[in-house]
Amino acid sequence: MDAIARRSARETSPPAYHPVAGTIAVAGAGLVADCAGALYWPDERTLIVADLHLEKGSAFATRGMLLPPYDTAETLERLGAVIARFDPRMIVALGDNFHDGGGATRLLPQDRATLAGLQRSRDWVWIAGNHDPDPAEGIGGVFAAVVAIGPLAFRHEPTAGRCDGEIAGHLHPSARVSLRGRAIVRRCFATDGRRVVMPAFGAYAGGLDIRDRAFSGLFARDSFAAHLLGARRTYAFSAGACL
Repeated sequence: MDAIARRSARETSPPAYHPVAGTIAVAGAGLVADCAGALYWPDERTLIVADLHLEKGSAFATRGMLLPPYDTAETLERLGAVIARFDPRMIVALGDNFHDGGGATRLLPQDRATLAGLQRSRDWVWIAGNHDPDPAEGIGGVFAAVVAIGPLAFRHEPTAGRCDGEIAGHLHPSARVSLRGRAIVRRCFATDGRRVVMPAFGAYAGGLDIRDRAFSGLFARDSFAAHLLGARRTYAFSAGACL
């Protein structure tokens, strides 16, 4: 599947974004923000995940930094639960699918079998990431730099400046809010109604505070919302509530 170019965003002022827990509307597409950190697009029966970072544990082990080697199995188990919940026709994985270029070759046989089972009878698109820019062999699916479906464009890194209809990963957004006098930090979806930056799905992937300068220019300062991941649902907070 070839990369598909998208037109530049209109130079209009962003509208005020009013978050509704559990739903995100982008470019006219209604998306479900799942508490596991995945997006589901019912109209297209498409499930979107970002930054799986499979085989991060084994990548660290090759550098002498020992982590429990169970991240891939845990990530795939969580992904399997989301797939069972929505029964999608297509899965789009938004890059950094593996923690490095050799991650696919280090998959354990049982993890490779689990991945093949998740792909069975579904379309699967791997978007290239900065950790894994080249197609991997033997993991099924198709590979692309960018994919456009209807009004939405799926890519790994967010485009600088405004971009209507963009769904991206890479930045691992998290947010800190105050509830009943104590600060709570959670991974989150970040959106202003024009684009979504998705949380990292991988078990060993971290988070970057949405107030970090890396997000500068992606959203107007107070015209975005954070949909924090909870145990059973997402919780929507306006920009002003993000510390």
